[in-house]
Amino acid sequence: MFRRINAVVLGVSKDSVASHQKFKARYKIPFLLLSDPDGRVCEKYGVLKEKNMYGKKYMGIERSTFVVDEAGKVVHAYRRVKVDGHVTAVLEALRHFSR
Repeated sequence: MFRRINAVVLGVSKDSVASHQKFKARYKIPFLLLSDPDGRVCEKYGVLKEKNMYGKKYMGIERSTFVVDEAGKVVHAYRRVKVDGHVTAVLEALRHFSR
């Protein structure tokens, strides 16, 4: 569905390449997953956030989606993404931007 509107989907996380390969195989992920082990890309996009689990604070990645135009400009950012309904929302935004 993303190819039909000339969109490229990339996933980025601090996980290793091997971890990404297993994840892609397990969930049949049809797009490229990029490894950012030192967090440079995550830092540039401002997705490294302090999180809290069971009273323990740690730095983690805030699940986010960025729509980047052909010139490399971020034209829309979705923060604190919830999976349900997200693909539909992004497809609608892409259709809007491609007009």
